[in-house]
Amino acid sequence: MISSSLLTKQTSSKSPWLGLLNSLPSPLIVDMIAQCNYDFVIIDTEHVLLDENTLRECIQTCRHHRCIPLVRIAEIRPNFIGKVLDAGAMGIVLSRAETADQIQTLAQAMRFPPLGTRGITGGTVTGYGQLPLNDYIAQANEHTLLVPMIESQTGLNALPHMLATGHVSFVMEGALDLALNMGLGPNPLHPNVFDALNNMHQICLQADVPFCPNPRTPGQQRHWQELGCNLFLCGEDRSQFSKTLRSNLQSFRTSQAAPLGA
Repeated sequence: MISSSLLTKQTSSKSPWLGLLNSLPSPLIVDMIAQCNYDFVIIDTEHVLLDENTLRECIQTCRHHRCIPLVRIAEIRPNFIGKVLDAGAMGIVLSRAETADQIQTLAQAMRFPPLGTRGITGGTVTGYGQLPLNDYIAQANEHTLLVPMIESQTGLNALPHMLATGHVSFVMEGALDLALNMGLGPNPLHPNVFDALNNMHQICLQADVPFCPNPRTPGQQRHWQELGCNLFLCGEDRSQFSKTLRSNLQSFRTSQAAPLGA
């Protein structure tokens, strides 16, 4: 088992830990991301139609390359959460987190008794019997990451209460949905949204819980680095692939249009 204590160690070091949201449901894409040396991958099941076997392959591909696999969920379904963790996921990202009760319920679903209600099995997470169940239970209860994503004003208002549960590993922001929720349209760069993100960071700082921004401009990246953030989401694979494909196509079109000998 790849211990998430590596995450704690890395976020306190000088080198940032960098992750990517995986929105293209393919183990090959996850393999590429992991081999590009991203530290963690968030496999999306909120907006992506992903069958369970493909999800398992994506998780195992991450683990093979010692890249931490997290799975983003849209609702708290204990049976599904248990299967995701049994497949080797090292944490759960809860989209649209808005209450401390959600965090408590999620923590219960993620942890084994006496800390929670998760059922036990063997399989891949124990190396098919190489790791004793008691050892696996202790490791999973201590190291499995619980990550709320704040995407509404309600969630931001409730964030201090979420952190007070003691279950949160780090906090992510969803600036695009936050902008929509604030009545600002699909404008994650709106100054009011950036103020909300800074408020989010301050709340996390006061609770000594890492904040993971998703910088959308070089200026935002510098801002968060200057504030000491050491954990970053570097966007999503779908957006990065489409930008690269368009840029590559445009460069070819430009070269074709240039006169010979230019």
